[in-house]
Amino acid sequence: MDSNQEDGFVFKQPTTDDERRKAAKILVERLKYRVPVAIDPIDGRAEKAFAAWPERIYVVGRDGRVLFKGDMGPFGFKPDKAEA
Repeated sequence: MDSNQEDGFVFKQPTTDDERRKAAKILVERLKYRVPVAIDPIDGRAEKAFAAWPERIYVVGRDGRVLFKGDMGPFGFKPDKAEA
């Protein structure tokens, strides 16, 4: 189970693209996200392409170009750099 109990969310690890989409939709609605959210297919192709494990921040423009590529987490995970 994936859990962010501080925010009141507990999800079973999704096993299909549809389950992943549904979980993301709940988070977007409850947290009132105002930015587009991309969902990695269950095969993890975006995670592999962006070397996103364990975590990494990318900012992608509307045209699909990478505008910011953060360092790998957890020690390189610095969201404040993405704001600059």
